[in-house]
Amino acid sequence: MKAARIASALALTVAGAFAGSAGAQQITLMTGPQGGVWVPLGGQLKSMWEKAIPGLNVTAVPGAGIANVRGVDEGKAQAGFGNSSSTVDGLAGEAPYPKKVTKVCQMANLYPQYFQVVALADAKVGSFADIKGKSVVTQPKGNTGELLTNVVLGLNGLNYQSLSKINFQSYTDAVSMMKDGHAQVFTLGTTIPASSVMDLASARDIRLVPVDDKTMNELRKKNPGYQRLVVKAGTYPKQDRDVPMIGYSAHLVVSCDLPEQMVYTMTREVAANMEGMSAVNKAMSGVTPKDMAADIGVPFHPGAARFYREAKAM
Repeated sequence: MKAARIASALALTVAGAFAGSAGAQQITLMTGPQGGVWVPLGGQLKSMWEKAIPGLNVTAVPGAGIANVRGVDEGKAQAGFGNSSSTVDGLAGEAPYPKKVTKVCQMANLYPQYFQVVALADAKVGSFADIKGKSVVTQPKGNTGELLTNVVLGLNGLNYQSLSKINFQSYTDAVSMMKDGHAQVFTLGTTIPASSVMDLASARDIRLVPVDDKTMNELRKKNPGYQRLVVKAGTYPKQDRDVPMIGYSAHLVVSCDLPEQMVYTMTREVAANMEGMSAVNKAMSGVTPKDMAADIGVPFHPGAARFYREAKAM
């Protein structure tokens, strides 16, 4: 009986998303964990989309990159934030997805994220291979940063068993462990400069570990959602040179079944309100429709594609 009620409620939610313009239209937007930037960005999207589309009601709920993609694919939500790398994994049916996602379309790239490998200066870690035998702290299992840590180790002939210890912690606890010397390497996937890394750098001398060409090339063969980005010198204290890092895009995905005109308007509003959104996340400052339309290996929703063609961004 309970399962039937849940199924019925889900059917009503999905049906509401496709209601005609004469009636209320309901969509669910999956954001991120509390304390992250996706929550306030989600609030801005809700406001701008409801204002631009008469009768639209957007319910913003917490989520996470991989969970959001699954949620949209399974009809539990109609829009959500994601990370290009893990979304591409979903399209391919790669772990941790149980099967290929088939109902998820690209709306817009929002800003670059950086997979940052931060080592204590006295740990003598100059490359990914040097992580062998070190104590490492990363995010809880299933987080994009943790998954990428595991993949990068594998591409360098290592695994979690090759380390003296692997810890799965929040950013705050990870920084505490690094400050106290209980961990020598901290990996995370987020924007730059990361406040947690700045906090660590205020107490300990650190070194950013660069990605090498071999690792980057092998990673891109596995997943075109990754790209090589550069952290410019001076981004962090005592960083005296540019450091290449693995990058991916934070982006918005939508159900491929959403009406074309609705997604066209939603995409247009994101582009028109980028300045306001950058007040919440500086990494979005200067993002253009062309940046939003960059191909990251996820098929575009027809409504989004129409907006980008009209904006001469694709």
